[in-house]
Amino acid sequence: MTAQGRHGRTAAIAAAAGLALTVSSCGLFGERGPVRIAAMGSLNPASTPVDGELSAANAALLDATSQGLVSYDGEGQIDTGLADRWTVTTDGRSYIFRLREARWTNGRKVAAEDVAAILRSYLAPASRHLLKDDFPEVETIKAMTDTVIEIRLAVPQPALLELLAQPSMAIVNKGMGWGPMRARRIGRAVLLSPAPDPLAEDPEAAEAAANDPASSIELVGTSPAGALARFKNGYADGVVGGRFSTLPYFVASNIGRSRLVVDPVPGLFGLSFVRAEGFLATDTNRDALVRAIRRERLVEAFGLAEWQPQVTLRPALYARDGGPAPLVPAWADYDEASRVAQAKRAVDAWRGAGRMIEPLRIAVPDTPGGRILFAYVSADFAAIGVPSLRVKMASAADLRLIDEVAPNDDALWALRRLSCRRDTLCNRDAQDLIDLATRNIDPGQRAQQVGEAEAVLARYAPFIPLATPLRWSVASQRLTGLRANGRAQHPLNHLIAIPN
Repeated sequence: MTAQGRHGRTAAIAAAAGLALTVSSCGLFGERGPVRIAAMGSLNPASTPVDGELSAANAALLDATSQGLVSYDGEGQIDTGLADRWTVTTDGRSYIFRLREARWTNGRKVAAEDVAAILRSYLAPASRHLLKDDFPEVETIKAMTDTVIEIRLAVPQPALLELLAQPSMAIVNKGMGWGPMRARRIGRAVLLSPAPDPLAEDPEAAEAAANDPASSIELVGTSPAGALARFKNGYADGVVGGRFSTLPYFVASNIGRSRLVVDPVPGLFGLSFVRAEGFLATDTNRDALVRAIRRERLVEAFGLAEWQPQVTLRPALYARDGGPAPLVPAWADYDEASRVAQAKRAVDAWRGAGRMIEPLRIAVPDTPGGRILFAYVSADFAAIGVPSLRVKMASAADLRLIDEVAPNDDALWALRRLSCRRDTLCNRDAQDLIDLATRNIDPGQRAQQVGEAEAVLARYAPFIPLATPLRWSVASQRLTGLRANGRAQHPLNHLIAIPN
């Protein structure tokens, strides 16, 4: 690609952002005061995991004030949380957690029965919890003593801790958190400071240490443009919560590329077919749309080398743990022109039989990145004779964007996500195989059933994979703990080294 081509594309992205960051190159203010973090999205201290999907700001706040049984550290590895240690039985079906000494924000001691009840409520059938469908192996959650909880599984789930460490698994008791940080509102922001050690020999000294400004974090939720402007002007040490949809704001901000932190995360990023009617009623026609997308061209339009195309239903990174490798579709062996020609033949055959194709409604975020994505997808569909129009994410649609990071390394996660959900099609043969694999305790048989389910889904074509999910942050030199990791997890209590 020529330098002129790269410059033109960058300019187009900046123009799409419609962003005017009239800012100066100030140094960061308050190097010795609280760390200032601007998170994209609304900040609501009353938000809880049962409210559904969390904004980046609310997820960061919950993760800081109400960690789950376990948590992620700054490297994306499992760390302690409310539980300071745990044991997994030899059969892999029982996880036993010992809770640390902790208190709710009203001063009452955290008891295992309260925690177990909270976790059960998250997984209840009527719950709106984001991850409730990702725990099908759980049989019981019960308190064994005042400080010990057991999660009993029907079959082993080696990736259970990764799920429990997600910010949406925060332990919130009627709006109260337990730590490791406590929060108080200061205007539009929330000031976070370490919760004093309830076992400290000198409570007054522990309280004084917790109130050290150098140990505090000021969190504000704002728009993507506002977050980046705060960083550019020196009013924020870091920005969290970036996605593909907001990347054009970063391009337009002219913040140095060295400040950008891109997480190499596995997951699903593509268009899910919401209905199978008319032109979309046949597997052949849906497969034609899957083939028609020129993924390399789409990803290159965003000008970020770390963002990669994806053609498989399951993320390729799952193979790193010895699990079944994702199924690469046969059409991936053909060059771009051949794939487009194959797709066009299917469309021509449909029209040749005297049938019409209504414009496909494609739901993508109403953001600069969403508009760029639609422009490229729409052009590729138009090239094979399929019209389309862009609609908002909450609108009725024929295809809807899924943009989700895999919450754990379970090979079944992506298949479950793409099968028989509210925003996906449903193939009963594939779902039956997924259910069999979920219940199977034999690793070899389970891997075979995963492969069979994936093959059925691939033929059914319920989803157009486009790329890996894109997650990014911006960090000043002060944020020594904000580093790229494969979970896109940047807990606030790990952003800086807390002074001794």
